[in-house]
Amino acid sequence: MTKFFTRVAVIGGCLITIAGCNKYLDKSPDSSWTELDTPAKVSQLLGTAYPQANYIVFAEAMSDNVEDKGAGVIDRTNLDPYFFNDVSATEQDSPEYYWQACYTAIAAANNALKACEAAADTSRYSAQKGEALVARAYAHFMLVTFFSKFYNAETASNDPGIPYVTEPEKVVMKQYERKTVAYTYDMIEKDLLAGMPLISDENYAVPRYHFNKSAAYAFATRFYLFKKDYQKVVEYANKAFPNNDLASNMRPWNTTYKTMTPAVIRDIYAKASEKANLLLVETQSTYGRYVALYRYGLTYNIQQQILGSNVTGGAFVYPLYYYGTRDYFVPKLTEYFVKASVNATIGDPYVMVPLFTTEEVLFNRAEANAYLGNNTEVLADLNLFASKRINNYNVSTHRITTTKIRNYYGIQDVKNGLLQTILDFKRAEFVQEGHRWFDIQRYKAQITHYTDKGEQMVLQADDKRRVLQIPLSATTSGIALNPR
Repeated sequence: MTKFFTRVAVIGGCLITIAGCNKYLDKSPDSSWTELDTPAKVSQLLGTAYPQANYIVFAEAMSDNVEDKGAGVIDRTNLDPYFFNDVSATEQDSPEYYWQACYTAIAAANNALKACEAAADTSRYSAQKGEALVARAYAHFMLVTFFSKFYNAETASNDPGIPYVTEPEKVVMKQYERKTVAYTYDMIEKDLLAGMPLISDENYAVPRYHFNKSAAYAFATRFYLFKKDYQKVVEYANKAFPNNDLASNMRPWNTTYKTMTPAVIRDIYAKASEKANLLLVETQSTYGRYVALYRYGLTYNIQQQILGSNVTGGAFVYPLYYYGTRDYFVPKLTEYFVKASVNATIGDPYVMVPLFTTEEVLFNRAEANAYLGNNTEVLADLNLFASKRINNYNVSTHRITTTKIRNYYGIQDVKNGLLQTILDFKRAEFVQEGHRWFDIQRYKAQITHYTDKGEQMVLQADDKRRVLQIPLSATTSGIALNPR
């Protein structure tokens, strides 16, 4: 019988789970989790191989999707990023909490891989091995995206990366080196390519809580888009939906959702039964509670920029609601509260988050095709998206053409017009979900924030603050801080 201790050290911490050191030390390990002697037990462990923390709060606050409302909930996870300062908070929704959650997920993936390798019949563990490899790649990918300079082929071999951990830790405070962004990307790609062919959609009753085939291919489209390998983006987008049936797997905003109340939309938005959700993860977070209430958030002015008009000439159907006079939100993510015990009045807030969706695959494919010069394919994807998002959509009225794009944006360059359309549609689709920050980083866009008194904070294209600071707790593992 092969035994592995699954609660392992994470970089910069002690022997912990996300709940904390004391909570872990108060309990004995469950034998069913330490004896990974069946594929089912490894699969159970892999349920924890996804970062159970939320990046949306700080990612959204750094972007151009927010303004100072002059009043609202003050939280360091929202305030510090808005001012482009290192986040001083370490609790849920902070960068440090996300860092720890990623390495906790990586630890679970590594223990699963060790169990797969040690099994008497490794062929029985093939699907688990595939999921573990892709999950390990994903957590490292998100870490390097936030805590290192954004991938640039010309500088990646010199830019400091993040520790790529491939073995279960056996000691506390193990020392690590960051190596480079290029090395990190190479390791991500190695795990991704090795893991994808092994994944099986038959392995779980609810595949959307694990890396299924479509979710893994969706991850590949994001990875290669960031790497600017556009042909591979198209390849994996087509693999994610081999029958090109994106239309039937998109959110029905201008049909089914249109008649729903905000509460009902919130209830179904991040459910496994929603076909648009390719991969879901539960995150310990108060975002569902405060999304509209943060002082630095969506305002009337900003929502007009995002949702007010678009190239089709029609109106986006996204329902916009508000509390009072300043707190705006599109109903999406909601909180569910887990009590500490049956009769407890305390507990932990959670938010279920879609990590990959059909819509992202569509956008990634469209953008890649724009760079490849496949304008017909780009327009087909943009028009498909519009058909699901424009109120009272009429193909003869709302169909997107290159002429419409030139006129709307006032530019003659078709490629740039297509790209601008994609980015604008994407901004609208993922408002209040944190995705905008990735596009800001990819295109090195300058961001300007203002206080309610008119003070200005500018984040330049080459500003060192675009890279999140390595948590101080990680320096005990020998990891150098990012320059400031």
